Amino acid sequence: MTQLATRTQAFGLIADGVAAGLSAPWRLYLARGCRYVSLSVGDRDEWNAWRAHLGCPEMSVRVYQSGGEIHRASLAEVVLDGCRISVELVEDVGIEDLDRLLTVDPTVVGPEER
Repeated sequence: MTQLATRTQAFGLIADGVAAGLSAPWRLYLARGCRYVSLSVGDRDEWNAWRAHLGCPEMSVRVYQSGGEIHRASLAEVVLDGCRISVELVEDVGIEDLDRLLTVDPTVVGPEER
């Protein structure tokens, strides 16, 4: 494997983001045997900052219920040098916040607005 094939290179990519002023992810997962790095961040501002730093154009949002609570999982992915990198944010959403789930995030620029 070439490019981001080593653990040192993958962690170096994340260290570059932290050195540039981004908050360190609260969880970093580097899969063994394949080229996949997963970052978990604590809030939407951190998620947007990491997305911008890595250039993550792909996003998905999933809403699910677990243990009587409703969660919103936002996931952005990009492939850099053959290594898939994902940035994930999981937010607890209360019943009173359900209207927020239906509202388009105004900070996200859609392809038609670029």
